[in-house]
Amino acid sequence: MNAAGFVFDVPLIGAAEAADRVLGLWCDGARLRELPDGRWLLTLPEPVRMRADRAPGLPLERTGHGALAACGASGGAAGPGQLLLVDADLTITHVMDELPEVDPSDWLQLTGLTLHRPSPLGVAPAPEAVPVEESVPTAPRPDLRAAAGIRPTSDRARRLTAEEPPAPGDTATGARSRRRGGPQIAVDPRTAKVIIALMIVLPLVLVVLYGLGLIADRGFDPGGVVVAAAVAGAVYGLLFGRRAGEDGSGGTAGTSAGGAVTPRGRAGRSWLGDRLARLTLRTPAAHLLHQRHVRYLRELTRAFEQHRWDDALRDALPLASRQSGAAPARAWLTLSLPKRFTGPLRATPATGGPTVTTPFHGPTAHAHLTELYRGAAERLERQGRIDEAAFVLADLLDAPAEAVALLERHDRLAPAAELAEGRELPADQVVRLWWRAGEHERAVRTAHRRGAFAAAVDRLAATDPRAARALRAAWAEHCRAAGDRLGAVEAAWPDAELRPSIAADLRDAVALGGPVRGRALPYLLALGAGEATRALARAVLDGDGDPHTTGRSALAAALADLPAADEATDRELTTAAARAAVRDGGFGGAHGGGPGDAAEKALFDRLLRRADPLTAADLARPRPLPRLRTTAPAYTAADRPGTLPVLDAALLASGSLLVACGQAGVRLLAPDGRTRARWDTPADRLVLADHGGSALLVADHGPELRGFAHLDLATRAVRPWTTLRARTVAASFDGRHLLAEDGGGIVVLDTLTPRPTVVWRELGGDERLLFGITRTPDGCAAVVRSQLPDRSFFLEVWRWDLPGWELRGRLRMDELLADLMSRALPEELLDFAALADGSLLSAEPETDRTVLRWSCDRPTAELRVDGHALSAPATDGDHWALTVPEGTGLRVHAGTGRPSAPALSLLFPDASGPRIGVRRHADAVTYWHRSGRVLATSADGTALLANLRVTTG
Repeated sequence: MNAAGFVFDVPLIGAAEAADRVLGLWCDGARLRELPDGRWLLTLPEPVRMRADRAPGLPLERTGHGALAACGASGGAAGPGQLLLVDADLTITHVMDELPEVDPSDWLQLTGLTLHRPSPLGVAPAPEAVPVEESVPTAPRPDLRAAAGIRPTSDRARRLTAEEPPAPGDTATGARSRRRGGPQIAVDPRTAKVIIALMIVLPLVLVVLYGLGLIADRGFDPGGVVVAAAVAGAVYGLLFGRRAGEDGSGGTAGTSAGGAVTPRGRAGRSWLGDRLARLTLRTPAAHLLHQRHVRYLRELTRAFEQHRWDDALRDALPLASRQSGAAPARAWLTLSLPKRFTGPLRATPATGGPTVTTPFHGPTAHAHLTELYRGAAERLERQGRIDEAAFVLADLLDAPAEAVALLERHDRLAPAAELAEGRELPADQVVRLWWRAGEHERAVRTAHRRGAFAAAVDRLAATDPRAARALRAAWAEHCRAAGDRLGAVEAAWPDAELRPSIAADLRDAVALGGPVRGRALPYLLALGAGEATRALARAVLDGDGDPHTTGRSALAAALADLPAADEATDRELTTAAARAAVRDGGFGGAHGGGPGDAAEKALFDRLLRRADPLTAADLARPRPLPRLRTTAPAYTAADRPGTLPVLDAALLASGSLLVACGQAGVRLLAPDGRTRARWDTPADRLVLADHGGSALLVADHGPELRGFAHLDLATRAVRPWTTLRARTVAASFDGRHLLAEDGGGIVVLDTLTPRPTVVWRELGGDERLLFGITRTPDGCAAVVRSQLPDRSFFLEVWRWDLPGWELRGRLRMDELLADLMSRALPEELLDFAALADGSLLSAEPETDRTVLRWSCDRPTAELRVDGHALSAPATDGDHWALTVPEGTGLRVHAGTGRPSAPALSLLFPDASGPRIGVRRHADAVTYWHRSGRVLATSADGTALLANLRVTTG
């Protein structure tokens, strides 16, 4: 029929549905009116032809007299402008012009829309870098002395303890931080001058006595004595006079149980200085120094015993913690403290230098002061002077953990959290205290940066379950924002009240496919998901293909630990999972262990206990499948180039390949080369999240200008982020924090903020990053050039543990630097790369071959391959790939870690130009070349997972 209008029953279908149907038919000239019973009348300028049973409302036809009539209406006298409707076999007539109009424009909500003003077409403006925001967390330095109301140290005590008076503009916090190392027993300037004067005056007295004839009869010749004393005085003045002034202004050391002073920093002692210190102890100056310290300890003890807290705490001598273990093999004797280390106070490897000792404080003095301070802390706490008691524990006894416990007992949560973070106590304790203090954002940032969410939640649950639930919800939201859907599920699952909030996360995790889907399906089944979820899980368990890529092993392992809500479904799926485990030879390490180990046996036993009893009785136990490997595998890529350039590629856990093709955009390909999705966003490289749920698309706009966009691999949505200056960026990130280079140092950028925000910095200044950053989820490494004051430099490989940025190794490259100087090559031409384990790979050409040398703290290993390598080996994590021309193509020798032998060999026929790229992700290694060919293998190289050409089709 030809419908000239429609009547919509709004009371029946609702205004929203009726509005959608009106907008679907709306055109220029249409009119909308409201009938007295609440229905809507839509008239069209031209009739539309449609079937009556598929009409969106009651269709109206135009009569010969120009009226609109519904089917079955009789009104031969009706004229133009009238509407004929049927109601209970009666025809009702309405005059359409008398009906009130409805304006559809009132339904439109323009709030939230961005106004874009068109500009003339022309050359696209060059992208500009967005300035980054600084949000690096500063380590708190709580000033317990100021909090306790203790006045500055007296001049006399400062001279005895060699403490520097606060300089103008210096804070009390800085003064306290200089005293943290322990007692500062040094030769102050006045004592040094006395000793120097004695060394010079005593020989002169001998000369006078010799001239008077009082010692002439003894055959004493003062000439040698005078010369020796003058030389000794001058040397002593050079060694101690100047250093006494420096050390007296803030030297740092700690007194241990045996009277040893542990130097903080790079301070060292010469043999001559040690001998002169021992010589000084044989002079009257030693007695003066000893009496001064004895007098100081006696007066300090009297002040504590008389409860003169102000005087006692002002003049108290900080002690270092008692160190356990064997005594050092050699110790230098000193009368002053080593020069204070001026570098950053952060975790660094032990220098292993000699220990220095002082003769003035031994175990007895240390034990006496320890007992004195502990008694004072107990009395101060009983008197309600909590800040003073915390000062005694943290600054005098160097027991910050006890001070934090004291503050927490008395509900001083903010000072306790600040002290715990400033003294680098366990991360879970810091997070728990900040959360209880109300600093939730700071607690979440600290937990993520130091990987302490789980421990903090468990620790908080024992005292405050409600706060633990809130922290767990914040943990799940943090994972969700970073694109880690499965991480959000695992964070919220232990709390039953939070499980309804993870439904959307499970849906997105299933959409990712692969092992993520296998681990997500049991959660859905445990929540009581329907037939569709059960059928999908059964299809995965009964399917073919690689057990890891399809997610079959992950699903079977997860079902062993997480029963389905329906008993029949659980029995069916556990039976299928047990069969799959037997067929696949185990669970493929999906539980974190190795094939055939005790953990896999326990998983299989748990499946059998819930599986069908008859099937379980007949099933044999899984046996690892044999793998025969005598030589390194060799693979050959496609014999001809693709039609699109490949600048970066990665095999995802689902088995799909994510490929960056420069200005041609990004493609998601099946292992056989079919295109599953494509995006027009330009991308020259990919930065993949460790969890595989998201990626950053990086476009190069210049030598150091990079454009970034977020790609959500679950929803396949692309969102532009920012443009910034960075010479290099790491090839992976944790879903939130991106590692990049800035000014020669490493910056950690928060990618979930509207503007790039720096949340952490490493290196910088005289320590400059070379080349790039090699990263894994657990750590990263980089080649660092350090410049010395004399303008010389040396090279090191620095290795950090993530996410806390603990520095774990600094490998000195003296031999490499010597080779560099001998060849007179600039730094930019160095052929080496760092691995994430802190070792260094260097490629050195010889006559007809290339030597790949692996350097670390263990013996150096070498690998010789035929031909000259194009450049340094490509690395990602601990994987490396060395590209060597071979005939008309390129040969790749690849492996992991120590290059005693390559793990596999790849040939790219008819390829030339840049080296082959390598990418380690999701237990697979991907190799690509700019010519449009991609090849992916398992992590050990024994299985070929993909081999394709990238084309426009």
